[in-house]
Amino acid sequence: MSEMPVPGSFEVVAGAADSPVVLHVPHSARAIPADVRADLLLDDPALERELDAITDAHTARLAGLAADRSALRPWQFVNGLSRLVVDPERFPDEREEMLAVGMGAVYTATTDRKPLRAPDFDPEPLLERYFRPYARAMAALVADRLAAVGRVVIIDVHSYPAEALPYELHGDGPRPSICLGVDAFHTPPELLTRAAGAFVGFGGVGVNSPFAGTYVPLECYGTEPRVAALMVEIRRDLYLPAPGGPPGPGIDRLAAALATLVADCGRTAGAPAR
Repeated sequence: MSEMPVPGSFEVVAGAADSPVVLHVPHSARAIPADVRADLLLDDPALERELDAITDAHTARLAGLAADRSALRPWQFVNGLSRLVVDPERFPDEREEMLAVGMGAVYTATTDRKPLRAPDFDPEPLLERYFRPYARAMAALVADRLAAVGRVVIIDVHSYPAEALPYELHGDGPRPSICLGVDAFHTPPELLTRAAGAFVGFGGVGVNSPFAGTYVPLECYGTEPRVAALMVEIRRDLYLPAPGGPPGPGIDRLAAALATLVADCGRTAGAPAR
């Protein structure tokens, strides 16, 4: 039997009843349950450094600020736990290319490719307790928006460091101020155009470099044309003066830009035509 979601592991923040937009924030948190922490090989200072490197710091705050600015309030789906517990955006099987560096749905290596968990660590309990309930809840939210509005636009909110980390498989490419991750099926051209326009004032917008693709629940992936999706990757030097520290004033400008994108997606159809 599947376990119920662990309280606090994620939060669904309700938006307007007629909003199709879901701001998905998977990597903002640093929280790690004590029993999960016990299996991590890092000492406390090393773990803090790893969290500084791997966490998309303050992206939940960014999404919340954007939602507060939006006349048609978007829905928010926010991970309450660190991606070192599970990474809800990874494929849970051999389709995941990050398995090559020990960063599938359950990480076994750090950002600098050092061991994070023991070689014989069994990921299945973490997948059952955290990954699958998260995936089911996100799928349920998307299904709810489809039933209510007839379409969904998932905006996947991330950040990334100015300097490539050793784990990155495509870290030798451009690192623009704003990287927009797109999917051939789920990202229609008009959604990409709106996003590029919303973030035009930040010093450069790129596509699928250094990170590519976007999150769509597996139940819809590649099959449901009414689900549109886009990943927004923000280079951290735009708003984060120091790793692990508070955000700078840039977060307010970014929230305004994200709110502009939310408004554009809420007003007009955002799903690909098929």
